[in-house]
Amino acid sequence: MTNETTPASSLTDKEREAIAQMPYEEARDQLIQAVQALEAGGLNLDQSMRQWELGEALAKRAQSLLSEVRDKLDAAQAEQATAANTAGTQDNLA
Repeated sequence: MTNETTPASSLTDKEREAIAQMPYEEARDQLIQAVQALEAGGLNLDQSMRQWELGEALAKRAQSLLSEVRDKLDAAQAEQATAANTAGTQDNLA
């Protein structure tokens, strides 16, 4: 019998929900603060792990938002290319 457990997180559900609602700029700025706190040193192990977990959650949020924007840009470019391909043809008169 294996004992598989999920590592405990120092982030609360409320903190995770707040991060999930953050705009990109806020997530980026808080990520920078978390990285600076880790780089500055002087944190004990628990504090370091909390900053790491916070940074991971913030980085995921920022990446998710960037991916959404990339998808929208890709869709807009594809739509523009389709429109350009049919411009001046009978296809766009339907």
